[in-house]
Amino acid sequence: MKISTKGRYGLTIMIELAKNVGEGPLSLKTIAQTHDLSEHYLEQLIAPLRNAGLVKSIRGAYGGYILADEPVKITAGDIIRVLEGPISPVEVIEDEEPAKRELWIRIRDAVKDVLDSTTLDDLANYEGGDQEAYMFYI
Repeated sequence: MKISTKGRYGLTIMIELAKNVGEGPLSLKTIAQTHDLSEHYLEQLIAPLRNAGLVKSIRGAYGGYILADEPVKITAGDIIRVLEGPISPVEVIEDEEPAKRELWIRIRDAVKDVLDSTTLDDLANYEGGDQEAYMFYI
């Protein structure tokens, strides 16, 4: 499964809003400047997030966006599904060999489990671990 810029930037918006909880609305302009992103592109992404009930817009000179719920209640899976559609790394074909079909289903379920068990609170408060970088040789 490949997450497009829609999903990546959508997560960026939501993580910034989670970091800003309790401090009032945050403008897309601020998020765009902080992460060197296109404000126009972020405006396109915020609409489906608002329509899905994940964010609320606040009008006015000091307006912007806030999360519609607590960061601990919104998962990465909620956001990715809104922006990317259903989570399915491989389309399962019914007449495919049972072993391969089972593998695709297990991969899909593993991805869903990770996305659905990772909350915005987890992402907003993440402090880098001591993991070593992986080196891949081809």
